[in-house]
Amino acid sequence: MIKKMSYKIIAKFIRRTKFNIPDTNTFFNLSNEVKNYTIKFDIISKQIKEKTILVNTTLFLEPKKEISNLLECEICLSSVVELDKNITDKKKLEEIILINVPSDVYDELRDIFSGYFIRSGFKEIKIDNKIDFKKLYEKKKIQ
Repeated sequence: MIKKMSYKIIAKFIRRTKFNIPDTNTFFNLSNEVKNYTIKFDIISKQIKEKTILVNTTLFLEPKKEISNLLECEICLSSVVELDKNITDKKKLEEIILINVPSDVYDELRDIFSGYFIRSGFKEIKIDNKIDFKKLYEKKKIQ
């Protein structure tokens, strides 16, 4: 359980996972082809009850260009978040959902994601130890 001043993650679970290397060509070319993918995030929230929300943080690979043998990798981690009763500011709520909770669960998402590659024989696959979700949030607000 992760407790912050304005919210508390009371439960986490893997909602969905997908890891698909479609054929041997994709497998043998993966070390070279992985540079043609970008790591992306999708964050969706849903109110469960008053002052309790579900935040789904999804980490996935997206090809930068057309790839014939597409590697599919996606992990969605759901967090049940209890909000402080005094939270009424929409901006603060948005920051909890889009910055704080994803930052809190990122290490776990990264470990699961990396684990798929490691167990498939790709120990050299690396993803960033830290992601600046605040920077991503600010960038998205500008768009």
